[in-house]
Amino acid sequence: MYHLMTMLHADTAADLAWIVFGLFGQLMFTGRFLVQWLASERAGRSVVPVTFWYFSIMGGLIVLLYGIHKLDPVIILGQLPGVLIYSRNLWLIRQHRRGNPA
Repeated sequence: MYHLMTMLHADTAADLAWIVFGLFGQLMFTGRFLVQWLASERAGRSVVPVTFWYFSIMGGLIVLLYGIHKLDPVIILGQLPGVLIYSRNLWLIRQHRRGNPA
């Protein structure tokens, strides 16, 4: 455990938990590309499935929370606009499925 904490520059177990949380967010964010690629391959054309937006918002929110915890303005400013856009896309999809185009 000590080697892992040293490698990740974590001073406490809480630091390590936040780093693991942030890495999980990055993995979710990266996973959205796999979701999009597989959906496009199945369809034989470029498509963006709803799952892509869920991976985007979850990964973006987790990384944003990590950035807020670290008080890192680069991460915060890098993730905040995306989270807003992903939320808007999910809202538009929801409205369209209800038959209420925005």
